[in-house]
Amino acid sequence: LVDDLDVVKDYKKTRRMIGLSPQEINLDVFFTIKELLVFQGGYYGLSLNESKKRVDVLLKKLGLEDKINAKARQLSGGMKRRVMIAKALVHDPEIIILDEPTAGINPTLINGIINRLIKVNKEFGITLLVIEHNMRVIMQLAQKIFCLAHGQMLAEGTPEQIKNDKRVIDAYLGAQ
Repeated sequence: LVDDLDVVKDYKKTRRMIGLSPQEINLDVFFTIKELLVFQGGYYGLSLNESKKRVDVLLKKLGLEDKINAKARQLSGGMKRRVMIAKALVHDPEIIILDEPTAGINPTLINGIINRLIKVNKEFGITLLVIEHNMRVIMQLAQKIFCLAHGQMLAEGTPEQIKNDKRVIDAYLGAQ
C-alpha cells in the first residue's frame, strides 16, 4: 500500500505518486539532458509544455542548468547522479525512492548530493526514502532511520538514537 492505495489495483495513481532513482545509472547516452528529462515527463503524462517548464526548474534547483545540452556520456558520475534525481522528480511525485544515491561518487562531492537532496525535500515538500549503506550520508540526510539486517528490522529512530544503538553499532558502524 502507498498512502492507502493498493499499488496493483491503483497502479496509475501510485506510479504518479512515486519517483525512483535506482542505484544503477540508466541514462540514454544519445539524448541531451533536457531531451532525456522532457521525455521522462511525457512518460508520466505531462504535456510537452508542462514537461519543459518542470525540467527548467529542476535543472536550476539541481545545479545542472549549464549541462542542459550535454549528453550523459559527457557527464561525471556526480552529474549523472543529479540527472537521475531530476528524472525521479520530473513528474512532481510525493515520494522519491533513492537507492544508493551517492554510489560511485567521489567522496569530496557527496556533501553536494546530500545538500541538494535536503533542498529538494524542503523546497518541493517531497518525502525521500533513501536506501544507503554509507551511514555518514544517512546520518546527515535522515530525520528518521530504519535499519535492517538480514531482512529484519534491527532498529528505528532519529539519527541520534540510531548512532547510539548497540545493535546498529555492531551491525553497521563497527567499534567506535
